[in-house]
Amino acid sequence: MTSLCCDPLVRAIVCGMNRCSFHSGKILNDQMSLLVEACRLASVTRWAGQHHIVFWKQGIDKVLLDLLLEDFQIKPSQHLSSLEKQISLVQEGLGANFLLTLRPYIWDILGWLATHCDDDFNHENELHINMLIMCACVAFVDAIRKGRQICENDVIHASRSESASKAVLMMIYSPSKYIASKARFILSQILKPNGKEYLKHLLHFLNYTTLGFNIGLPYIFQTIINLVGLTCYLGLPQYQRYVSGSEVMKTLLAFVRWCWSNPLPIKRQSVAPHLYNKFSERTCCWINREWEGEDVRLLYGLWAVAELVHHFYSVSSDKLNNMEAQLFSLLQEICISTTADGPRWFAAYILSHFGFYGFLSKIGKRIGKALYMEEFADVQLILATGKALSVHGVVLVIRCPPLLPPGNEKTSNNSSMGDDTEKLSGNFRKTVRFSTHVDGQALQTLLDFVYFGYLEGEEELVKRLKPLAKSCNLQPLSLLLYRKRPNWGTPIPNCDLALGLGPVGHQFSDIILEAAKASGLSWTCSVCSLSVPHKHVHKVILWSSCDYLRALLESGMQESYSQTVKVPVSWEGMIKLVEWIYTDQLPNPPSGCLWDNMDNEQKLHELHPYIELCWLADIWLLEDIQDACFKVVVSCLDSARDLSIKVLQLAAKFSLWKLADFAAACMAPRYCNLRDSGDLEDLDEFLVDMVRAASVRHSQGGG
Repeated sequence: MTSLCCDPLVRAIVCGMNRCSFHSGKILNDQMSLLVEACRLASVTRWAGQHHIVFWKQGIDKVLLDLLLEDFQIKPSQHLSSLEKQISLVQEGLGANFLLTLRPYIWDILGWLATHCDDDFNHENELHINMLIMCACVAFVDAIRKGRQICENDVIHASRSESASKAVLMMIYSPSKYIASKARFILSQILKPNGKEYLKHLLHFLNYTTLGFNIGLPYIFQTIINLVGLTCYLGLPQYQRYVSGSEVMKTLLAFVRWCWSNPLPIKRQSVAPHLYNKFSERTCCWINREWEGEDVRLLYGLWAVAELVHHFYSVSSDKLNNMEAQLFSLLQEICISTTADGPRWFAAYILSHFGFYGFLSKIGKRIGKALYMEEFADVQLILATGKALSVHGVVLVIRCPPLLPPGNEKTSNNSSMGDDTEKLSGNFRKTVRFSTHVDGQALQTLLDFVYFGYLEGEEELVKRLKPLAKSCNLQPLSLLLYRKRPNWGTPIPNCDLALGLGPVGHQFSDIILEAAKASGLSWTCSVCSLSVPHKHVHKVILWSSCDYLRALLESGMQESYSQTVKVPVSWEGMIKLVEWIYTDQLPNPPSGCLWDNMDNEQKLHELHPYIELCWLADIWLLEDIQDACFKVVVSCLDSARDLSIKVLQLAAKFSLWKLADFAAACMAPRYCNLRDSGDLEDLDEFLVDMVRAASVRHSQGGG
């Protein structure tokens, strides 16, 4: 929407926020409602895009100031006033408590605008920006000062403090050199009288929090504000020496470990009530994954650790003391186990200071096993030295296309390497030769990143990797190699191989998965003439994902040479299996109102593929997908217990007795009613006995 009608949309939002458009001096209730809704709409600034430029052009800085300071007017003398005088005017203006309801929105908007600026951002009216920075810094310092006094009745004040603190954090670490330098300078001046005392209290509070004593919403608010505060202090050179000791690192490491081991669903909406709206309750079919993740404490804790490591630590992963080794291990666990982009980015950013660059993932671990494996390799990379690297076209074309220049088989982007090299590459679909300008060791290390999703290297090797990563357009890797702090909202690079199932990967497909035949299903394929449901896939990905298929492909028997593998499940079940193999994610059935509005027959149709896969996963030794399918069926049965009889029959048909036991347990409370109504007549005696036994256990348990 913002890209299609950016200018008129932003103009309308800024106009709605402009209180000068209200002619009466006092803002009426309906006018306040308009201001609130306009500020909510301005939250589109949380996303990067061209609309930020339009907001600045429309004078968003002046509009925000008018909403913060009731009688703010630009006077010639204000340009010449001392910083102390300007700070005093801001403190007086904010102390008037003008439009307090709007404050959290204003701080959020200011923070988003700062974080999505270019590094050369330079606004024509510096006074407005300076005053906005000053307002946020004054509110932030006030939040730290009042931290010891917070109680249950201060939740609303704490919410405003959280937004102001976050705005200052985003300004201090803004990509804009102007905004970042101004924020650091102004905050330092405001902190001068009591900055050390505030920092001491802040560290004491965080150390106390790691012991697990602080519970309740007010303490959660203050924990977040103190984490943000510490991270801001780490951005101020004059305070960095007070937080450089190992004790601070121990405190932060203990806090991050505690958050990771004791997860709480503390989304930002939990500590910023102004973000809540009734519309979010009605979007049951829309899953909104916030960049900061399920627990904002973890993100802010990692950010503080990142700044501490950036300023004071320069280590390699083979020379770690005990504390650093604990941190290294914890970060790797976070990187591979969390799905939130923010915590993963900061974990990866910290790891880059240990010589570890990239993003650990389960699918990367799987496909990495195939690196340099000769059997299914179809692309050969030939270095200037004549050394040949056997790789897999489908992996390269998805994760690093620049390494595969377009063209027909056996292309070359440099001069010929001679007859011997041609003989070596005779069985490959494509051969790529590199000139002496390409560092061989750097290229081999880069392939680690392409396959595994990460690489390890000393500083000297990293220097040679930087230009190669840039020429290959691997921007996330470049950010880590240069140790650039992740910008808020930066997405994690997609590590799955789903593109290989489309036209991009078809050129490297070397095997077909064929589903069980389904009556009445007509089938056409854009790649081949096969008339049964099938999928063009890649041996190397099957080999790396499934022990059963690996054994089949390596057996040397007739099946290992076949171009087709028959999968004894329906088409719907097979495509879910393929998606898991290529993405490490099992597609979920419809949920929310989509699921609720289905009849039982439709719901059973949705569950049938998961029950099939649960059976197949047991045969093919796919424990992860078996567990995932079981959880899907169990979750759906919890909300649709009328399906229990049919699910029990299907589970028995596939000998899935764990699932059958669960279905019987779902029927247990209603056993007598089901028996008397005749609903159990479709079950054989063995299954009826299962339900009867489950009913007895249920009654004995007092249910």
